[in-house]
Amino acid sequence: VQLQASGGGLVQAGGSLKLSCAASGSRFRLDIMGWYRQAPGKQRELVADMTTTSRTNYADSVKGRFTISRDNAKTRVYLQMNSLKPEDTAVYYCAAVLRGSWFWGQGTQVTVSS
Repeated sequence: VQLQASGGGLVQAGGSLKLSCAASGSRFRLDIMGWYRQAPGKQRELVADMTTTSRTNYADSVKGRFTISRDNAKTRVYLQMNSLKPEDTAVYYCAAVLRGSWFWGQGTQVTVSS
């Protein structure tokens, strides 16, 4: 499974960005697709994920500001990020789980200036 993420960039605090991730190479629907992030000097952490049944899971720090969604074919996942804060600055990674195996995208930088 290959994951291609896009949509990162530089934005001012309070602004918005939308990340996209496209999955390819799987004959089966990915059980979970989501986003993780890693800030400098910190461990990678879950931002949000979504199952094929549309069950979602969000980090407390992004609840009410970020929204995860998937397309009907379940091959793309999006992360709409609103009210961005400087502490949201990180490399964001698309992730997918298929039958217990994890797959990662290449990461996209999100920088929020104060």
